[in-house]
Amino acid sequence: MEEPCYTCRRRRIRCDQSQSPCVKCATSGYQCFASRPLRWVEGLAIRGKLRGVSLATKSASPAKKAKPRKESDSSDDSLASASESALSVVRSPESQDNESICGLFIVYDSDRNPLRALMSLALLDHTLLKSVLALAARHRVNRHCSFRDLTVNASSDQMIANSDALRFKYQAIQGIAQALGDAKSRNKDETVASIFLLVFLDLLESGSDRWNVHLEGAKRLLEPSTPDSQAVSRHDSGQTIEDLRNFLASQIYSIETLGGTFVRPKLLSQYDLLGGPQFQETVEQSFLGCPEYLLDAIRYLSARRDTIASSECHDDSTWSYFIEDTTSMIDFIQQFDCSVWASSLPYLGTTPPRDTRSLCTLAQSYKIGALIYGKRVLGALTKECLPLEDLLQELLATIERLQNDESLYKCILWPIIIAGLECQRQEQRDSVRTYMESFWEQTKCVNVINASKIIEDRWQRCDGTEPSHWIFSIGHLGRDWLLI
Repeated sequence: MEEPCYTCRRRRIRCDQSQSPCVKCATSGYQCFASRPLRWVEGLAIRGKLRGVSLATKSASPAKKAKPRKESDSSDDSLASASESALSVVRSPESQDNESICGLFIVYDSDRNPLRALMSLALLDHTLLKSVLALAARHRVNRHCSFRDLTVNASSDQMIANSDALRFKYQAIQGIAQALGDAKSRNKDETVASIFLLVFLDLLESGSDRWNVHLEGAKRLLEPSTPDSQAVSRHDSGQTIEDLRNFLASQIYSIETLGGTFVRPKLLSQYDLLGGPQFQETVEQSFLGCPEYLLDAIRYLSARRDTIASSECHDDSTWSYFIEDTTSMIDFIQQFDCSVWASSLPYLGTTPPRDTRSLCTLAQSYKIGALIYGKRVLGALTKECLPLEDLLQELLATIERLQNDESLYKCILWPIIIAGLECQRQEQRDSVRTYMESFWEQTKCVNVINASKIIEDRWQRCDGTEPSHWIFSIGHLGRDWLLI
């Protein structure tokens, strides 16, 4: 960058001029403009007598003066409308769509939100821009739908938003395909981020539209063993980009660990987080806020589940080892102190300050869910059906305490699903229905609607039977669902 950027000059701070966007803008979440951006105004002029006056208001009878429009004019207006829609999402940092996406997929929104850095990068990368626009447009469509009716209304705004969402998604996938065919673009951070955002888009659309393929692709590009990836890592692209890589790696680990509990065994490859970039656990840069300690435990339990489901034969001593090891893991989960975890998290200047007690409750919901999951795996190893009614009641009470916390409630679909798979009594099922509807109202993610249908179907088919085998059956529903 030869000259200081317009944004830093406007903010009256010294621009580092190291790259575009500059590090200071990317870190602060501002859009980095090289020069003064275009300003869209109402009316014919920005000042003077014609300020705020449009041709429509000056015309006494627009219908009389209107001339027949050609077909090409219509298509031009359609293209202009799409371009204006794109500009409104990306150019305005205060836009509702931009803000809702940044807050939806992070526990606590702040100026250190990695998604804000992605928004800045999107201004410089066409494919990443299309992924961001697809997310924003789909969320705008979902805001006008209800839990029981996803029909897109014939209203112009919702129809346009739906058309935008489909078009931007198609363009993003096309751009990713082209980037993957180019050795230079394949391992760009923007390409990895574009693929990763398609996983979030799947949560908004259904929860079963190739999210696992997108996740595997992003993991492959982040693998440090790839020569191209190592070359990119050696390139000095600034601390913000390094933070972005760490964010992507940690969230992939979280998504595949929790998502892997509800899919076919070994559908997902195991991402080697320890071999990849190291990161500091923070809720200001986390999608779900599940403690890393519990993620590691859940990952181990899923590996044991996959062992049971496989056709591989093991001798008695090996099974005894599995039982002993799984019992020890459940004990480790039981000993996890949620309050210590919540109080020891690094503070990144969240405004308003986060509530440590609520974070403790969030961790508790994942802890109890992990205990239930672990005991179901242990029961499959020992061929016993362990009674878990007390744990289930504790989990339902924990979820109830988070209902009024907008920041944290959007993070607990996984514990809600665990509760739904376990509950037998009608009052428990009514509570789970309420929790799922509340989750929809706060997130507008369609995957919770499909999760509700899956749970309702299970209640009808398995009514009165023991719930112990759901750890195997939940992954064989004909589609691979991301229920987090």
